[in-house]
Amino acid sequence: MNVVGAEGNQLRDNLRRVQEEVDSVFDAFMPVPADTRARLVEAMRYAAIGGGKRVRPLLVVSTSELFGVDRNAALRAGTAVEAIHVYSLIHDDLPCMDDDDLRHGKPTVHKVYDEATAVLAGDALHALAFEILADPGTCSDPFVRSELITTLGTASGMNGMAGGQMMDMVADEEGVEYDLHTITRLQQLKTGALLAASVEMGAILGRVAPEGRAHLRAYARDIGLAFQIADDLLDVEGDQEKAGKALRKDDEQGKQTFVTLMGVDKAREQARAFVDQAIAHLASHGKEADTLRALARFIVERDR
Repeated sequence: MNVVGAEGNQLRDNLRRVQEEVDSVFDAFMPVPADTRARLVEAMRYAAIGGGKRVRPLLVVSTSELFGVDRNAALRAGTAVEAIHVYSLIHDDLPCMDDDDLRHGKPTVHKVYDEATAVLAGDALHALAFEILADPGTCSDPFVRSELITTLGTASGMNGMAGGQMMDMVADEEGVEYDLHTITRLQQLKTGALLAASVEMGAILGRVAPEGRAHLRAYARDIGLAFQIADDLLDVEGDQEKAGKALRKDDEQGKQTFVTLMGVDKAREQARAFVDQAIAHLASHGKEADTLRALARFIVERDR
């Protein structure tokens, strides 16, 4: 994490705290059974516990804090988003998708276990996300739980992450070329949808009316695009050891990205512009939104 100063220290502490808390929620929801399902749950735990930046859970928690939400409720909702994110990574790493051997600095799930177990681990984490959100222990209000489920479901499916992933796969086919507008749409779905859902879910827990969330949606849209541009830049310039995953794959596969379409310097400039816009959307909030501001800056300054 390449963030300096008091703001960086505070963000580092917040990320570390959320990482530990999310691991505890995962641990509580995934006890290893004393039967032949054990390998499945062990694979789920291998993928979900002790890895990842936990940006999405911190977005849920930090947004919910603006509205005085109980931290346990926010952590559970954040863990549900992270379960979807982890499932997507397990499936992305499979030979039929990106065919990666390394994730978060350790062998991918299908390498440690096997491909069938990896598929089932992803499936089960997807289901777990909605099990957590539907649990009255997450929130006693059934209308809030229903809206949380709808928001995460939409962000995960054909109108969100999975749809963006499909667009990305089709981009690899011969004769298919995407312009900047299409790449932007692809990334708003593939990467941005879960980030946006994280912010939205924090506001839902805070019982903020949909019309009162416009500035938060704008913040989430801009950090989502900045996040993907930063990822594209890391794939070109990053340190593979720090990243904990294979880099330079986009270039090797001839993929069109923000960097290939805009160039390194312009892409970096655009990412910073998105971050500035995102922070401007929080102008109506005071110091209570400092973590959201720091997260926006972290997105373009991170080294992994």
